[in-house]
Amino acid sequence: MSTLLQRLGRASFRNRWVVVAVWLVVLAGVAAAVLVRGLSFDDRFTIPGSESQQALDRLTEVSPAAAGASAQVVFIAPDGQSVTDFQQAIEQTVQAMGQVADVGAVVDPFQSQAVSLGGQAALANVQYTVNNTLLADDALEQLQDATAAASDAGLTVDVGGNAFQTTAVTVGPLEFVGVAVAVAVLAIALGSLLAAGMNLLTALVGVAVGLLGFLAIGSFTTLSSSAPTLALMIGLAVGIDYTLFILSRHRTQLAAGADPEESAGRAVGTAGSAVVFAGLTVVVALAGLSVVGIPFLTVMGLGAAGTVLVAVAVALTLVPALLGFAGARLTPEPGSRAARLEEASASGSRSMGVRWAALVTRLPWLTALLVVAGLLVVAIPTTKLELALPDNGTAAEGSSQRTTYEAVAEYFGPGLNGPLVVLLDGVDAASGQAGAQAVAEAVGGTPGLLPGTSTGGLDDVLAAVPQQLGETTWLIQVIPESGPQDEATTRLVGDIRDLAPQLERQTGGTIAVTGQTAVAIDVSSTLGAALVPFALVVVGLSVVLLLLVFRSVLVPVKAALGFLLSVVASFGAVVAVFQWGWLIDLFGVASAGPVVSLMPIILIAVLFGLAMDYEVFLVSRMREAYVHGASPREAVLEGMRHAARVVTAAALIMFSVFASFLTIDEPVVKSIAFGLAVGVLVDAFLVRMTLVPAVLVLLGRSAWWLPRWAEKVLPDLDVEGAKLGVPATGRGAHEAPEDAPAPPTGHAPRHGRHEAPERT
Repeated sequence: MSTLLQRLGRASFRNRWVVVAVWLVVLAGVAAAVLVRGLSFDDRFTIPGSESQQALDRLTEVSPAAAGASAQVVFIAPDGQSVTDFQQAIEQTVQAMGQVADVGAVVDPFQSQAVSLGGQAALANVQYTVNNTLLADDALEQLQDATAAASDAGLTVDVGGNAFQTTAVTVGPLEFVGVAVAVAVLAIALGSLLAAGMNLLTALVGVAVGLLGFLAIGSFTTLSSSAPTLALMIGLAVGIDYTLFILSRHRTQLAAGADPEESAGRAVGTAGSAVVFAGLTVVVALAGLSVVGIPFLTVMGLGAAGTVLVAVAVALTLVPALLGFAGARLTPEPGSRAARLEEASASGSRSMGVRWAALVTRLPWLTALLVVAGLLVVAIPTTKLELALPDNGTAAEGSSQRTTYEAVAEYFGPGLNGPLVVLLDGVDAASGQAGAQAVAEAVGGTPGLLPGTSTGGLDDVLAAVPQQLGETTWLIQVIPESGPQDEATTRLVGDIRDLAPQLERQTGGTIAVTGQTAVAIDVSSTLGAALVPFALVVVGLSVVLLLLVFRSVLVPVKAALGFLLSVVASFGAVVAVFQWGWLIDLFGVASAGPVVSLMPIILIAVLFGLAMDYEVFLVSRMREAYVHGASPREAVLEGMRHAARVVTAAALIMFSVFASFLTIDEPVVKSIAFGLAVGVLVDAFLVRMTLVPAVLVLLGRSAWWLPRWAEKVLPDLDVEGAKLGVPATGRGAHEAPEDAPAPPTGHAPRHGRHEAPERT
């Protein structure tokens, strides 16, 4: 592989004008495709084939209006007064709201008796004829304007409901603060503004091509607004990192006197190999989200994976092409900080990375114990992880939907924020009303209705009201006593489904539980059930890929276990902040509650790829030193000497990019960004740069052991670039002379260069 990539790098260097032109054409093409196709987003969470979704689809067929969006309007009288004192103003408002675009019906609170105990509040329900995605652009504004009569009369009017629930994501300038931080980190790490600018330019080109391509292709399918944001976040982070890996290797070789073209090819052949495998792990993990079987998650994963693929392609072709334009100007100037750093690395002096590695490997067992124990303590909240989809209760503080949500819960109970719908379909027209009433009473709490039951009714139900939709179809609206994200509501959905077979025998129809709350519960349940199998698949994949890369048994196992530590520590931090409410004001979290269902599985997929980035780049340099004769501990120090600075810069860049997305109010993006920011810090600094060196020293030569039969079976991918030969200039301390035979790549040499050979 290294030989092929070296040829690709040199070809791109020589044909730089062609390479740049091709990328510009591709960029223009995907931009034009987006302009032609346009953009449309659907932020509904659905699971085709689930009971709730099938029932919702059937409900749409029978009565589109009943399946449409709905809004809630809460009228609150001043202290000491009752809403009955403002009945005329409320009725005028109800009539005005009925004239708003797309409104099918408005239920008068006095007719439905939706007046709170004490009479201070009244609730009007507004039913639209279409779902949220088909509402007119100003439909919600019109509804709010229609409440003017009640407001003018002195009532406080809150307008919300699921029609106002949105997971749309808007990316603003604050999200690019991370890019500014990345530029500063790059300038410090590379010691050159030209190199830093080149790094950022290629990353932005990759993100632009990948994101626009995703939007163009995504216009043919269901695309949520969170999906492009995830692709932007991941593409920007890995794009900067992959270019950094190659560019830093190139400048190191230039400082040693290498020819620019030869150095560019060699950088792509060595660091580029690490980029390919790191990128491959990210792509496979993100694409693996499709196995969960949720369409919006599949699109999200495939879109982000495509952006990563583009980032890899940019790093392997556009980067060496730009290196061709820069020529020798990227060579660190004599006496500059960059030159001193490269000279220190080449001379073997003890850099910060080497000093850190020496410290953590002095007592490796103690280091490993402290890191593992510390991360397990951070992971303790993970045992209390609860999953749910965001609703209006997690909306921004002070927003219309959040205020209405809280008012409904305060005056009418939390269950009205998440009613359940029981669909009774296929009943006999003559007995349909009796059957619907029997279902309502059985669910709602009248005892003795069903043969063989002693109590009838279910716990945690406030009311159950039947409504006829068609000749053979009835809808029973069930109001729980608990809120939509409460565990009691989830249990209630299960209880109704357990009761369904008995009710179906009694009524002769089919029964299904649906509604937005039931759909959200089904999505969360599916994601929760897929979490452990998906994690095991990802861990198994990491073992296989790293077995191929490092031709070692224990290194992949160590990497996988380290990844699991990073994941559970990240989960623990997310639970502590988003679910338990620790430091929520600091991180701008609207309210504490269950963790967004999408977060864990996406965090596993993305963090897996990023962890393998650091593992491949760091450990490949260690193995490179080992196969050239260094002892196990010297190989660790040598790898840290060459890679620690780059991995540190890459991790800081990743962290700054993810942390900048915490400014977005959308719960899905905020929780994912927080989890990834914590995960990057933990994985890069505690696992890869602290635990890994300690464990490798503890394992000694056995870390690089591979059974002889496996040596013959596994392909030699040569990630370290051993087949490229030793560079003409700038040999490292552990590189063999040019006329020496190449070291074996399948297994380690018998003894290190600085060790005495064994006596015979």
